[in-house]
Amino acid sequence: MIENDILLRTIKKEVVVRPPIWLMRQAGRILPEYRAIRSSLSGFIELVTTPHLAAEVTIQPVDILGVDAAIIFSDILVIPECMGLEYELIEKKGPYFPKTIETAADIAKLEYGQVAAEKLDYVFRALEITKKNLAGRVPLIGFSGAPWTLFSYMLEGQGSKTFSKAKAFLYKEPKLAHELLRKITLTVIEYLKLKINAGADVLQIFDSWAGMLDRKLYAEFCLPYLKMIVDEVQGVPKIVFSKGAYFSLDQIIDLGSEVVGLDWTINRTEFRQNYGGEIVVQGNLDPCTLYAAPEDVAKSATELMQDFKRNHIFNLGHGVYPDTPLDNVKHLINTVKAFNYNT
Repeated sequence: MIENDILLRTIKKEVVVRPPIWLMRQAGRILPEYRAIRSSLSGFIELVTTPHLAAEVTIQPVDILGVDAAIIFSDILVIPECMGLEYELIEKKGPYFPKTIETAADIAKLEYGQVAAEKLDYVFRALEITKKNLAGRVPLIGFSGAPWTLFSYMLEGQGSKTFSKAKAFLYKEPKLAHELLRKITLTVIEYLKLKINAGADVLQIFDSWAGMLDRKLYAEFCLPYLKMIVDEVQGVPKIVFSKGAYFSLDQIIDLGSEVVGLDWTINRTEFRQNYGGEIVVQGNLDPCTLYAAPEDVAKSATELMQDFKRNHIFNLGHGVYPDTPLDNVKHLINTVKAFNYNT
């Protein structure tokens, strides 16, 4: 039994008085309590791989900010790692893979599916500890990167402005690309199933680099694998968030996930006019809105809620930026929690 179940009731399209709110990257650098724990460790990866600490920082936003859901503190790149590609997180630069995928032999060497996913016991243990310590206060969200986004890092070895290596591979080696995407997808499916077993109430699939492709490439190399995940992973609601893929909204909606995540580029009025009010959506406040004056933050949030109306989970159109004013984050959350659809 979950005490604050407004997120779950919204996903079920039940009548609620306000939208639920949680924020992507809510557990992180905006919180002094997080920074205190992080500064005592060797690095980000130590935090991710230490279950009791990952659980602690997962719960911090529930205690400190009053959000309506917790999302497990982890990283999308644990999937490439368990498949055989170790990564580092370089401070102020981001993830880095010393070894990348270049050939068919590299793909053949990868472990995948259940064998690979079961290596991530520290993630599942963190979920179990978090679930116990939340004691039913709010739902717990688990997540994974989407196949194309993970593929991108495995080819590039790091973040990129163009992801030209990953995209070039789609054109030059389409059969190998599909083989790698298949292996990633089978691993993600088993990983998410194990997260459900460990206590996840909701799952989100992050396709952070969807917007790097056009409609044709996205249809060939992304949508079939997202469909496999949505179809195979059952038992809890799923949120599919394909950042930048405005060109494929029709197809993303047709995947059949319970919730469609929207980034800040989507016009919400047009979305509701085109697709109706019955689709449960999540988003789509521009994270930079939180740099505005508090009254302007509240005004933007209120307008957004009025535009989407019901069947809406309040969130940003991407993650909270690390230098976001904490007081503005709190003001945003309080604004949403004070909103009432009936007034």
